[in-house]
Amino acid sequence: MRVGRRDFLRLAGIGVLAGPLARAGLSAPNGGEGEDHMAYELPPLPYAYDALEPHYDEETVRLHHDKHHAAYVAGLNAAEEQVQKMLAAGDFAGAKAACKALAFHGSGHLLHSIFWTNMKPGGGGAPSGALAAAIEKQFGSFEAFKGLFLSAANSVEGSGWGVLACCPMTKTLVVLQAEKHENFAVWGLVPILVLDVWEHAYYLKYQNRRPDWTKTFLESLVNWGDVAERYAAVGK
Repeated sequence: MRVGRRDFLRLAGIGVLAGPLARAGLSAPNGGEGEDHMAYELPPLPYAYDALEPHYDEETVRLHHDKHHAAYVAGLNAAEEQVQKMLAAGDFAGAKAACKALAFHGSGHLLHSIFWTNMKPGGGGAPSGALAAAIEKQFGSFEAFKGLFLSAANSVEGSGWGVLACCPMTKTLVVLQAEKHENFAVWGLVPILVLDVWEHAYYLKYQNRRPDWTKTFLESLVNWGDVAERYAAVGK
């Protein structure tokens, strides 16, 4: 039986990725059969490279965005290209590798795209409005949330992320770890706040002091307005 492009991408995970990509402010490639394939693109930073100084140094931001994030975009496009070749040839021997690459690079692209907008110059402080009420209801207090979120991020084994996600059906908030980009995720939950704890995200300034980086992120960099907009959009 010949597998159509939409069916294959749904099974591989790109169909699931499309919704979060849209909520991240990204556009997915054309998904219809017979349409031209459009590549994913690296989104521009919403601020200057040095705008997050002194908390996040310009050199790291340049490398992180222009090299590391760009590599995930390239990897995702390469995986998509491989899918197209398999569909054209009717030979799906490479499906396992393609599915793995789609999950890894697609999740890397998604999380980084959220990460950049989750920060702003002069960020930090505490959320307000509906998001603040939801955090207090779910975790007891903002301080309790901070403790849980920082502990989750700091204890990621190896490379990964601290994640605050929301359930579209109940608007319930949950703190998660992600190893690499895709492991330990929960199906259906939408990430609204993500903290990169891969060493390339902080090593030039913070060396091996991950807790210093994660604390600075929450206290001086978080764009709670962006997080609140993402929270409000979940389930719509």
